[in-house]
Amino acid sequence: MATHASAEKRHRQNIKRRERNRAVRATIRTSVKKVLSLSSEGEKEAASAEFKRATTLLDKAVSNGVLHKNNAARRISRLQKQVASAQ
Repeated sequence: MATHASAEKRHRQNIKRRERNRAVRATIRTSVKKVLSLSSEGEKEAASAEFKRATTLLDKAVSNGVLHKNNAARRISRLQKQVASAQ
């Protein structure tokens, strides 16, 4: 366990960040799953609306430092292909 004050503060900060990152990634996973299920069912409008929401979530995760920009770009690209193939 941390013994210096700065190390204890760093530990507290890491815990907060970890919780935030886990929550953000969970919402992203849920949104991506919705896009995939809607596109596989052939619901075009709903899938594209959810795709827009997922894209926004991924971009925000990048700006908050939760995901790397290339990781988000790759996920968005793959989702775009799925939505396009459903239509």
